[in-house]
Amino acid sequence: MNVYFTASIVGKKDYLSNYKKIINLLMARGYTVQSEHILNVTEPEIHMKTREERLKFHKKLENWIQHCDFMVVESSFPSISVGYEISLALQYRKPVLILYSVGDPPSLFASHADEKVVCEKYTLDTVEETINEFINFVHGAADTRFTFFITPQIAAYLDRISVAEKMPKSVYLRKLIEHHIKEHPAK
Repeated sequence: MNVYFTASIVGKKDYLSNYKKIINLLMARGYTVQSEHILNVTEPEIHMKTREERLKFHKKLENWIQHCDFMVVESSFPSISVGYEISLALQYRKPVLILYSVGDPPSLFASHADEKVVCEKYTLDTVEETINEFINFVHGAADTRFTFFITPQIAAYLDRISVAEKMPKSVYLRKLIEHHIKEHPAK
């Protein structure tokens, strides 16, 4: 599977070790991770590129996102271009894990209605579990889609809990069911 990793290039000065840990965890699971455009580039190098070089890179970036299985974002350092890449991934219907280690979640994506967006706060101690849960979600999304009707009261509750827990409603429901299965295994 192919993973597209993105983060702020300027943010490398503060978060490079986080970027590398996330990338290494993904690679340890056997994924091909597109990350060189973040790790091996500096801000001055970007500014030195000609317009044609930037357009050529943009086409390559679109191709990477279009052909990835999912995107992982380290968003602790704000970046408009990272936000653009997330939007592009969602346009291609790619699942996106947005990670942040400080402060509040990115305001544009924290309570995004698209179930393909998962926004999670992490530490270097919890990031592996967070990534594993997201990968299970991605793989589970390919399993079975289940649709059912709910009352307005349940819908309102799910809306509130989704924002409070910073997770899609479907992920919340799936976790409830998984917990129930552990507590009450079928006989």
